[in-house]
Amino acid sequence: MNKIIKIILLISLFSCVDKKLSDQDLIINSIKEVSPSVVSISIEAIDSKEQFGFGSGLIISDDGYIITNSHVVEIGNLFDVFVIISGGEKYLAQIIGIDKLTDIALLKIDKTDLKFARLDNTNKLVRGQGVIALGNPHNLFSVSKEPTATVGIISGKNVNFGLRKSGHVYQNMIQTDASINRGNSGGPLVNLSGEVVGINTFIITESKGSGGIGFSIPISRVKDIIKDLKEKGAVDRTWFTGISVREIDQKYKDFFNINVESGVIVIDVEKQSPAENSGILLKDIIYKVNDRIVNSTMDIEEALDEGYFKTDDEVKLLIIRKNNFIKVNLKLIDPYNK
Repeated sequence: MNKIIKIILLISLFSCVDKKLSDQDLIINSIKEVSPSVVSISIEAIDSKEQFGFGSGLIISDDGYIITNSHVVEIGNLFDVFVIISGGEKYLAQIIGIDKLTDIALLKIDKTDLKFARLDNTNKLVRGQGVIALGNPHNLFSVSKEPTATVGIISGKNVNFGLRKSGHVYQNMIQTDASINRGNSGGPLVNLSGEVVGINTFIITESKGSGGIGFSIPISRVKDIIKDLKEKGAVDRTWFTGISVREIDQKYKDFFNINVESGVIVIDVEKQSPAENSGILLKDIIYKVNDRIVNSTMDIEEALDEGYFKTDDEVKLLIIRKNNFIKVNLKLIDPYNK
């Protein structure tokens, strides 16, 4: 009996070793597969070539399209943007488009036959699954001519930060404990199958070094934005609502016999506007916008920004009319193409 138990224990031990080696092989293979598509981005003065910033990027097509964070290249309109590919070749990059709201940018270099990354299409992330962050921390790419890799797990999903002072909106972010440092912004977060699941964007840390909590933009959002940037050079958000509102103070509550504590009251509805088309009336109370309770014009603007709404999208409103709650879909229309 003891002999059988020993055999079982030996089999279990070897199985654990095999599993550990298998995980290590997956990590090595993923790094090897994606690394050639990771680039270093350098922002340099046009005349002196003095560097004003650096970050990471990811090649997404064999003809030179590259994605990164908009905050990496936002000053690129004043300076030159250079891309260094794996191996050290350096190219002047063109900024195809920037979407500040989502913090995503699309670049292009004059180079073909490039190795490009596979973007995950499943959107099925699980807390605890292994991931790898690849990029250019502290501009080490310029020394090693290849990206740095750090390993971790998916620590959290759907983490919301809302609208930041920078003008960027960070919603449904991926949280990871893979070490991310200055310069990693714009680089990929990769699963163990060698697919890109996110774009590394920022960290929260108590110090200026690593060891903080990293956050990545889900690749599904990146793909949606890049499609618009590639086709139009921008994301169309030139819509309007046609609604004017005021906060509900005690005077309005008394005069209109309002019984709710939250919401804004509609004081004007523009003719032939999205608001009129959706049936919104004067004295309606807008209670929720995109499932968020609103108490001011700023609240409405933030709710729309945090929903990443584009022209021709529909936003859900919950309004109160004569003490009845009514659901309304408001289509966001371009004012110049009504």
